[in-house]
Amino acid sequence: ITPDQTAAIVGHTGAGKSTIISLMMRFYDIQHGQVLVDGVDVREHDLLKLRQHFGVVLQDPVLFSGTIESNIRMGTEWITDAQMRVAAEQVNIHDFINSLPGAYSEPMRERGNSLSTGQKQLINFARALAHNPRILILDEATSSVDTDTEMRVRLALERMIEGRTSVVIAHRLSTVQRADVILVM
Repeated sequence: ITPDQTAAIVGHTGAGKSTIISLMMRFYDIQHGQVLVDGVDVREHDLLKLRQHFGVVLQDPVLFSGTIESNIRMGTEWITDAQMRVAAEQVNIHDFINSLPGAYSEPMRERGNSLSTGQKQLINFARALAHNPRILILDEATSSVDTDTEMRVRLALERMIEGRTSVVIAHRLSTVQRADVILVM
C-alpha cells in the first residue's frame, strides 16, 4: 500500500483480515516474511512510535466513563480544543455534541450507554482523526451502524481518509468500492 492510498481488505470470516492489522501494529510478530512501514520492518521500529502512526476504529465502538472530550482526547494532552472540535466537525458529530447540555464536557456513562451506536462510532472516528494518524485502520467500522446512520458515517469516512494511508476491512460493498486497491483474502 503506497502513501495516501486506500486499500480495502475483503474476505470471509477467519481469512486473516484482522490478523494483518495486528501484524502491522505489532500486537504480535510475524513468523515469516516482513511487514514494512516506510520501508522499514515493523520489528525494527520503536513500538510506541510505531503505534503512534496508527489511528484505529474497530467494529464495536469503545467509550469510557468520563466526558466526551476525554473520550476524544484519550489522554493525549497535545490535542487542543480546536483540533478536537475540527475532528468532530469532520466526522459530522460536532452539532450533536453541542446540542448536549454539557457539550464536550457532557458526562459519559460506561460504554456510552446514553448514546446510539452510530453516535458512539462517530465519537470513535473523531478520536482517531484528532490524533492525526498517518495510517488509518478501519476494521469493520461501519458494520455496527444502522442504514440511516451509514450515510453520515460514509461521509465521515471519506473525510477521514483524505491525505492519509488507509486500510479498510469491510463486508459492505459501499465501504470498499472507493478504495484504490482491494486485497482479497
